[in-house]
Amino acid sequence: MPHTAFTALACPLDGAPLTREGASWRCETGHSFDIARQGYIHLLPVQHKRSRDPGDSKAMVAARQRFLDAGHYRPIADAVSQATLADAAPDAPLACLDAGCGEGYYLRQLAAAADDGPKLALLGLDISKWAVQAAARQDPRAAWVVGSNAKLPVLPATLDRVLCLFGFPVYAEFARVLKPGGLLLQVDAGPDHLRELREIIYPSLKPERSGEAPLPTGFSHAGSDTLRYPLTLTGTDTIADLLVMTPHFYRASAEGRARAAALTAVTLTVDIRLTRYRRH
Repeated sequence: MPHTAFTALACPLDGAPLTREGASWRCETGHSFDIARQGYIHLLPVQHKRSRDPGDSKAMVAARQRFLDAGHYRPIADAVSQATLADAAPDAPLACLDAGCGEGYYLRQLAAAADDGPKLALLGLDISKWAVQAAARQDPRAAWVVGSNAKLPVLPATLDRVLCLFGFPVYAEFARVLKPGGLLLQVDAGPDHLRELREIIYPSLKPERSGEAPLPTGFSHAGSDTLRYPLTLTGTDTIADLLVMTPHFYRASAEGRARAAALTAVTLTVDIRLTRYRRH
């Protein structure tokens, strides 16, 4: 089945439904948002920005795209796609949001995994305009939106799935936009994720947090899985791309970054936790 763009968008200024009119999206109170030539919509009002150019930079987006397109995190994408499509009705569209979509890799992999399954209504949202531009250039089927998880430009109870992968979850907003029974799929780094790289760039590692995270309000726990595998990277450019696409690049000292830059090969542990929450 052909996948389509998610259309139940809300005005970021007053929450009213948005309707597409030609090359713009408008609400009944007169707010209008033009569709960019790359095909995305900018729904992050200036008063909701914390900086002039929030989110990942153009260089970070390019590094992430090169790294992900090389397939290094494909097992993560496969696990997320399988969990997203599990128990989906084959004859009903499945509305899916990737909240913090980056350049769209995981949403594209989800669409590919569902080509012989349910029809998807796809929405990718990121606060970085550079990320959304890159996503829109690669896949015109989805709705790509510059926006914030803190105030999702989505109508209430219109989504079946929300993905938050290595991102910043805003559970109250996720609960608002999910239908009753809908799933939030959250991917977080495990205690050993990229440990070998962290041991190189930091003088010492912080103790890992212990204990389970509290259950988000409005959700019940629907299961969790751990995915671990070794990842061998060769070439200074590939290692640099991984470092640039993570927060460690900015947290590490100049000496730590220099040690990473000197690497020509490294074997790392990928360790992630995939948690599923069901909306009451």
